Amino acid sequence: MKETPLHTVHVQLGARMVEFGGWQMPLQYGSILEEGRTVRSTSGLFDLSHMGRLEVQGRDAVALVDRVCTNHCARMPTGSIRYSLLCREDGHPLDDLLIYRDEQGVTLVVNASNTGRDLEWIRAHARGLAAEVRDTTETSAMLALQGPRSQEILARITHAVDLASIRYYHFGFGTVAGLPRTRISRTGYTGEDGFELYLPASEGARVWHELMTAGAALGLRPIGLGARDVLRLEAGMALYGHELSEESNPREAGVEFALALTPEKGDFLGRSGLENLGRTRGARLVGITTAGPRVPRQGHELFRNGERVGQVASGGVSPTLDTNIGSAFVRLGLDQEGEQLELDVRGKRQPCRVRELPFYSRTRKK
Repeated sequence: MKETPLHTVHVQLGARMVEFGGWQMPLQYGSILEEGRTVRSTSGLFDLSHMGRLEVQGRDAVALVDRVCTNHCARMPTGSIRYSLLCREDGHPLDDLLIYRDEQGVTLVVNASNTGRDLEWIRAHARGLAAEVRDTTETSAMLALQGPRSQEILARITHAVDLASIRYYHFGFGTVAGLPRTRISRTGYTGEDGFELYLPASEGARVWHELMTAGAALGLRPIGLGARDVLRLEAGMALYGHELSEESNPREAGVEFALALTPEKGDFLGRSGLENLGRTRGARLVGITTAGPRVPRQGHELFRNGERVGQVASGGVSPTLDTNIGSAFVRLGLDQEGEQLELDVRGKRQPCRVRELPFYSRTRKK
């Protein structure tokens, strides 16, 4: 398995390390629930260096991205970010990703387990275009600082940029911990305000330590993948392999905002398939809550009056709501807020209730 540039840091902190997407990653440093509450109340620091980073450059870089991605890169202003999918011709997703557009080209941030496949897929569809795709994952590090104190903490080691001027789903460049022209983005995968830093691999551990020192008095803590997963579930954000997969219908999965099915976008890989999938929708991704002792997990089935009506995509214990939550594909007609269903866990049933996603929003708490 691969190791991120911060592997030694995680081991020294006593993290429980697990395999994730072909990488050794910290699942947790302590209690997952306490780590989640830390992000919601103060801030947490994540190592995201396992995420794939692909640079697309050349005269036709934007044209290539628009050929393979479902969202519209050509309409993106410089310094902006958009969520998108890579789809097969039949419209089923190969991955979900973020598109960063800058003056030099385009950067794609993809899921760790799909990086190699995504790279091959994009290169295979670059024929006839003056565009080059480079994988910079192993030569760089990626850190995420998430939580209501994140801007205050990052500002203590950042210069030459006004962090407040970087809007949500935008990025800029500044000097971070003495590193000039560091890419700083503001997206987040937790439902909280936060920033991502893109660094040379050799500087990842040093910048991590500088951030931890800068944020110590404000309660900053290292956070593992376990808390990140349940926080993104609270925020209603999809995870590839759960809400999205090669078998799923993305038009049922709550990501239609990433599908630019407009005349201006033109044709792209998967467009006709996505249009067909829009005519075959039979379910919708919703939230579920259950106060019973059994936690919803991927693959658990949902029933109504003895009939199967849905399946769980993700689940866990919510550190914010203090109850069991899940996302699930539920048959249309039974997908409305308040519908009472039954969760089946290894043959045992317990009541659950349909909720609209997200469970949590920092501007609209549910």
